[in-house]
Amino acid sequence: MSTPTFDRGFVEHVLEVVDSIPPGRVMTYGDVAAALGSRAARGVGQVMAYYGSSSPWWRVLRAGGHPPRGLAARAFAYYEHEGTPLIVTTTDEGYRVDYARCRWSPSASS
Repeated sequence: MSTPTFDRGFVEHVLEVVDSIPPGRVMTYGDVAAALGSRAARGVGQVMAYYGSSSPWWRVLRAGGHPPRGLAARAFAYYEHEGTPLIVTTTDEGYRVDYARCRWSPSASS
């Protein structure tokens, strides 16, 4: 499968937003898109999948506070290290991030 083509500016802006998320805080793919004035949550997900490996990818969640697909075990170690609030669940991952407690917005000062 080939890498999708993205506008270079969109990729750079997505990664800038993700890099700005403080430790222990999170945003959803939709939150990142909204911070860019976009509704392209899936585009953000694709940018993260193809270009986000050197960014704090674990700080970008699926809706409901779920970690990125297929990366829950790797992400868990980061969440524990950063003190990200977690909730035990009966899902395959066994947890989700307490999104209400640690949601971050680039316009927020905390």
